[in-house]
Amino acid sequence: MSNELEGYERKYCQLSAKLSKACIEAAATHGELKKQKVSEIKEGIEEAEALIRKMDLVARSFQSDFKAVLLAKVREYKADLNHIKGEVKKIVSGVLNPSARDELLESNMTNVMQASTDHRERLMTSTERLNRSSDGIKDSRRTMLETEDVGVMILQDLHSQRQSLLHAHHTVLYSHFNH
Repeated sequence: MSNELEGYERKYCQLSAKLSKACIEAAATHGELKKQKVSEIKEGIEEAEALIRKMDLVARSFQSDFKAVLLAKVREYKADLNHIKGEVKKIVSGVLNPSARDELLESNMTNVMQASTDHRERLMTSTERLNRSSDGIKDSRRTMLETEDVGVMILQDLHSQRQSLLHAHHTVLYSHFNH
């Protein structure tokens, strides 16, 4: 299950970075190209929403210890996606004020590079958080398997003791009837 969640998270983080970059590019374009970019972004948002729904379902399948941590991560992803949706609304409605629009148009690679760096940092943070969660899940799984092994050994001991008691009981009964 955790591999499935990791895969969804990895896909989401990549898609989120791609969408943020596309928002910056769309804000700097006009006309038909802008419409095409916005359409691509909206398709990406739908894909991201589907990934978040899948992550939410997987997270809810875990025990309460992990569920809270995983659901908090899902909420972070939802907030991130809502931020991207807000950017798209600004781009579509043209709410960007003239100075912000000029700044976007005039600063070529600077904004793209800064956004790329910001997303890279967010991806790194998310990856670190994912790795810590995965390590915690692996540790818990290992503990669960060890506990299960101990339980099996206890059951085997109890079975052996039961067999010994039954044998002793039969011996006592047999010796009692023969005397």
